[in-house]
Amino acid sequence: MFSFLMLIIMNIAVMASIYLSLFLIELIFGVRIDPQSVTGLAIIAVIIGFSGSIISLLMSKWMAIKSMGVRVIETPQSEAERWLVETTHKLADAAGIPRPEVGIFDGPPNAFATGPSKSNSLVAVSTSLFDLMDTKEIEGVLAHEINHIKNGDMITMTLVQGVLNSLVFFVSRIIANILAPKDDNGNPNPFAYMAISFALELLLSVFASMIAMWFSRYREYKADAGAVKIDGPYGIYYALAKLGQIPKDQVALPQEMKAFGIVGFFSELFSSHPPIPKRLENIKKVARELGYNV
Repeated sequence: MFSFLMLIIMNIAVMASIYLSLFLIELIFGVRIDPQSVTGLAIIAVIIGFSGSIISLLMSKWMAIKSMGVRVIETPQSEAERWLVETTHKLADAAGIPRPEVGIFDGPPNAFATGPSKSNSLVAVSTSLFDLMDTKEIEGVLAHEINHIKNGDMITMTLVQGVLNSLVFFVSRIIANILAPKDDNGNPNPFAYMAISFALELLLSVFASMIAMWFSRYREYKADAGAVKIDGPYGIYYALAKLGQIPKDQVALPQEMKAFGIVGFFSELFSSHPPIPKRLENIKKVARELGYNV
C-alpha cells in the first residue's frame, strides 16, 4: 500500500515538474511543446526517461561511496591495500583504460565498479573478500570489474534504462488517452487518465525490468570473458565458484548496487547476474577458445 501511494505521489510530482518545465521552456525560449500531441508527448517522454538515468549516472560514484561506506585508498595503510591498488592499476593498464580509483568497504564478500565514465571510475572490494579468497582469486574479481569499466557498462546501462523509461512513459500515456472517458470536446477525463497511466506504468515497468536485467546478464558474461583475456581463467573461475557456495543473503549488495557487483541473485528472469554455474561454463568456453587447457 505504501509503495502504491509513493508511486502516485511520484507521478503527481513528475506531472507537475513536466508542466513547470514546459512553462519555463516556453517563457524563456519561446518554444511551445504541446503535451497533448504525439510529438510533444514523445519529447516529454525522452526528457523524463533519460533525466533520472543520467543524473544517477553522474552521481553514481559519489552515491556508491556514501551508501556503501567506501574508503577510497589514497595512501595505502597496509600491504593488502598496497597490493589491491597496484593490482587494480596493473589490470587497468592491461585493459587499456585510465586507472580507476580504488576503494574498500566493510560488507559481504563482493566487489563492484561504478562511475560516470572510463576516466572517472571506481573499483571497490569488501574487506571480507580478503578473508574468503587468495590473491589470485581476488585478482580475477578485479579483472571482471575492470572489464565493466572498459566495456562502458555503466553508460550503456544508463542508455538502456533511459530508452525503457521513455517507452514506458510514452506508451502508458498513449494507451491511457485511448481508454480514458472523453468529454464533449474529446478531452480525456484527467482523473481516469492519470489512474490508467499509473496502472499501465506498473505493468509495463515489469516488462521493462525484464529487458534491462537481460542486458545486465549479457554484460556479466562479457565482463567474465574480458577477465579471462587480461588475467587468465583461473582467478575469476575459482572466485565465482567460492561465491556460489555462500548463502545468497550473505553476499548480496544493497539493491541500488546489485547490478554492479561481482554476484547477484534473484529469480533468473529479473536477476542482474546469470546463475553462477552458467557463468563458470562460459568462462571455460572462453578459456578453451583462447588456448587454455581447462
